[in-house]
Amino acid sequence: MRIERQVLFWLSALVVAVLVMVWLKDVLLPFVAGMIIAYALNPVTEWLVGKGLSRTVASAAVVALIVLALALIVMFVVPPLLAQVQQFVEGLPTTFAKIRAMIEDLAKERLGTRFEAFKTSLDQAIAGLEIDWSAIVPGIAKAALSKGAALMNFVSLLLITPLVVFYMLVDWHPMLKRIDSWLPREQAPTIRRLAGEIDAAIGAFIRGQGMVCLILGVLYAVGLSWAGLRYGLLIGLATGLMSFVPFAGWALGLIVSAVSILVQAWPDLVPLYKVLGVFAVGMALDSALLSPRIVGSRVGLHPLWLIFALFAFSYAMGFVGVLVAVPLAAAMAVLVRYALQTYLGSEVYHGKAGAGSDGAGKT
Repeated sequence: MRIERQVLFWLSALVVAVLVMVWLKDVLLPFVAGMIIAYALNPVTEWLVGKGLSRTVASAAVVALIVLALALIVMFVVPPLLAQVQQFVEGLPTTFAKIRAMIEDLAKERLGTRFEAFKTSLDQAIAGLEIDWSAIVPGIAKAALSKGAALMNFVSLLLITPLVVFYMLVDWHPMLKRIDSWLPREQAPTIRRLAGEIDAAIGAFIRGQGMVCLILGVLYAVGLSWAGLRYGLLIGLATGLMSFVPFAGWALGLIVSAVSILVQAWPDLVPLYKVLGVFAVGMALDSALLSPRIVGSRVGLHPLWLIFALFAFSYAMGFVGVLVAVPLAAAMAVLVRYALQTYLGSEVYHGKAGAGSDGAGKT
């Protein structure tokens, strides 16, 4: 009965924590973002402390570097990126028209007398996609900014997140000691071991995969711009950011880039070959060097589990859910593996006779 009570207690605590997060999702964004950034940059703070700086000074230096990096991004990356987003949205009708013309040219050559029926179906399909794309983004932005909660989240993200990062970094070790003192004494060793595995998985993903995504984003942005893709910066950075889901981000970026360069340069296929070369180099670099060296094998998260976690948590908690999806998915994967291991070694799986025979066989 004692074990059942403990299981019931922890399950109840988990349910309450999830309900509180869902209830407070509109105000949690700067705090969740700050905790994730602090977790990712804590090794940098530890390195600075090892060089002789106090914990407070090291934490302030890390926050200052974050603010400086964000300022540089806003000054040099955001303007051309927004310009490409605007060009991409405004050019969508023209892009659809060119794709339609290309499809009709190919269909005329291959379908013959069946072309008219195909053209009718194509007209109906394209009619459903004819949207005033140029009005969508401004409309979404206007609707978002008209809500006080969204504006408050944006302002608090800029003002509160650096403070959260600073205090989290300063109080890192006292906070861990305090949490450790709250653990049930009998299960503390097991909880510490599981926490270590969770930390290894989350750290490998947030720090390792985050670095890989950054490198790939720069590589694809530079490479696609070199290939002549009009939206190379936008698609390249987006592909890099989506690379945290193995193969899925790469495949989506490849499809969008290939279609875009075909529409832009048709019938010249040389730019398409350049784009394919860029993605081939990116895939080879990621699989042969970046992921094995930087991330390693500590993550242990299946791509389908990642995609499901992103959809589920984003649906439940919005953008906050996107931020916590990967850490929670990693933690849940470790706990599920532990529960499965416990089950496979229990009498529930083997039965009393099986467990006894196993024990007799080992002795």
